[in-house]
Amino acid sequence: MDVKKYAAEAIGTFWLTFAGCGSAVIAAGFPQVGIGLVGVSLAFGLSVVTMAYAIGHVSGCHLNPAVTVGLAAGGRFPTGQIAPYVIAQVIGAVAASALLYVIASGAAGFDVAKGFAANGYDAHSPGHYSLVACFIMEVVMTMMFLFIIMGATHGNAPAGFAPLAIGLTLVMIHLVSIPVTNTSVNPARSTGPALFVGGWALAQLWLFWLAPLIGGVLGGVLYRWLSAQPDGVVAGRTSA
Repeated sequence: MDVKKYAAEAIGTFWLTFAGCGSAVIAAGFPQVGIGLVGVSLAFGLSVVTMAYAIGHVSGCHLNPAVTVGLAAGGRFPTGQIAPYVIAQVIGAVAASALLYVIASGAAGFDVAKGFAANGYDAHSPGHYSLVACFIMEVVMTMMFLFIIMGATHGNAPAGFAPLAIGLTLVMIHLVSIPVTNTSVNPARSTGPALFVGGWALAQLWLFWLAPLIGGVLGGVLYRWLSAQPDGVVAGRTSA
C-alpha cells in the first residue's frame, strides 16, 4: 500500500535527520572526544546506508525531496507520487528535529540560537561563504548526488551495492561542503532544524529548497541523457 511507502519515507528521513544533525549538535564538539567534521560526515552517510538496506525495498529510500524530484526528472519515479513523498519526508525531518531539540536542551548551556545544525549563507555559513558560493555548492553537490544515485540504482549496476555507493557519496559531499553551507543537499533535512532555530534560519531556508531541487533535476536529466534507457523505478517493490 502507498501509505507504507510514505511511512517508510517518514521513518527514514527521521533517522537521517536525527542521526546526522544529532551528530553535529551533540557529538561533534564534545570536549576531547568530539567526532568533528569527519564524524558528522560519516553519520549522515551511514544513516543513508542503513536505511537503504532497511526500507529500500519498501519505498526506494529517497529521504530527500531533491532525490524524489531528481528521480522523477530522470524518468525513474512517477511524478504523481512526488507530493506525498515530499510531505512524508518533511514530517520525518521535523519530528526528528523536535526530538533532537528535547534531548539537546537537557544539557546545561544549550543554546538553539547557535545554529542547531541549520544551514546558512553569508554570516551564517560556517566559513562565511557568500550566497552565490553557497548556491553553486548546493546545486553542484546535489546534481552529482542524483547522478550517482541514478547510476547506482540502474538495472545494469552491480546488484546490492547501491546503498554503499550512495551513502559514501553523501559522506564525500559533507566532507567538502560542511564549511560552506553546513551541507544541505536535502530540503527536508534543512527544514527541520530551521523551524526550531527560527529567525535567520527560516529567512535563508529558501536557498536550501531551491538549490538542491535545481541540482536534483540537473543530475536526473544528465544521467538520463548519458544512459538513454534508464532502468527500474526507484519506488520499492510494494504495489504503487
